[in-house]
Amino acid sequence: MFNISPRRVILMAAAVLLAPTFVAAQAVESWPDKPVKLIVPFPSGGPTDTVARIISTGLQTLWKQPVVVDYKPGAGTTLGTNIVAKSPADGYTLGMAITALTINPSLQANLPYDTKKDLVGVSQVAQAHFGLFAHPSQPFNTMPELIAYAKKNPNALSYATPGTGTGTHLAGEMLASMAGIRLLHIPYKGSAPAQQDMIGGRVPLLFDVLFSSMPFVKDNRMKIIALSSPKRAVSNPEIPLIAEAVPGFSAVSAIGIIGPAGMPPALLQKISADIGQVVRSAEVVARMQQLGMETVGSTSDQYNAQIRQDIDKWAAIVKSAGIKLE
Repeated sequence: MFNISPRRVILMAAAVLLAPTFVAAQAVESWPDKPVKLIVPFPSGGPTDTVARIISTGLQTLWKQPVVVDYKPGAGTTLGTNIVAKSPADGYTLGMAITALTINPSLQANLPYDTKKDLVGVSQVAQAHFGLFAHPSQPFNTMPELIAYAKKNPNALSYATPGTGTGTHLAGEMLASMAGIRLLHIPYKGSAPAQQDMIGGRVPLLFDVLFSSMPFVKDNRMKIIALSSPKRAVSNPEIPLIAEAVPGFSAVSAIGIIGPAGMPPALLQKISADIGQVVRSAEVVARMQQLGMETVGSTSDQYNAQIRQDIDKWAAIVKSAGIKLE
C-alpha cells in the first residue's frame, strides 16, 4: 500500500484542477497560429472596408499572421453577420459591425441569428458622426432656426437618407420626436443618390455620415447644420451639435468587431486588448480622424453593454415611428 500524506493528496488534486487552465493559457498565448478571417458585410471600397483594412494591417503586424478581409455583402449586413454567428468560437473568424447590428433586431423579425445570444462584441473600434445637412437655399443655418422654421411650417421639411432603417433614418425620427417637429423621411438606395437630390434642391435636408457629405459643404453645394453626436467632432470642432439645441439627443455610427458567442474569456480578452492597442496607436488615430471618425478601442464588456443599450434605444424609436422595411 502506498502511504500518501493528506497534504500531497491536496497538491495532486490542485494540479489536476489547474492543468486545463494552464493548457488554456498556453493556447491563448500561442494564438493565432494561422490566418484570421475578418468578415466585412459590405462590398469592397466603402467606409467599413476602409476601417477593416486599417485595423487588419495593424493586427497582422501584432499577431504575425495574415488577417484576411473577406467581403460578404447582402441582406442589410445580416448575411455576413450570420456567417460570424455560425462560425467556431475560436477567434479565427471575426466580423465588422456597424449600427445595423443593433437596429436589425427591431426591423427584421426573422433574423437567422439572435444578436444577444449568438454574437459577442469584441471591441468598438471607432465611431462616425452623423451630420444634418441642408441645401444652401434653406432659410436656416442653426438648429434653433431649423426647429423654429419647422414649427411655423409643419409640412415644409423632408429629409433624405441612404435608406430605410439606417442609423441616419432613425436619427431623423428621433430628432422629430424630441424636437416636436414634423419631418418627412425620403429613403434612397445609398448616399450618392440622396446627395445628388440634395445638391439639385429636390430635398431640403439630408442626414448622412459626416465624412461622406462634408466635401459638398466645402464646395458650397450643401451647408451643415449640426452633428448628432453627444460630443463635438475632433476633426471638425466648429460644427455645433443637435444636442446643444435638443438636450439629450445622441446618435452615432458605432463601428466595431464582433465574434461568435462562446469564445473562451481569456481569448476574447486577448483579442480585445490587441485591437485596443492597434486602435490607440498614433498612426491609426490620425487615419481615422482623416476619415472623420474617432477611435474608441473599448473592452469586450464595454462594447457588449453598448450593443444591448443601443438595441433597446433603436427598438423604441422603430416602434414609436412605426418603421417597417419595404
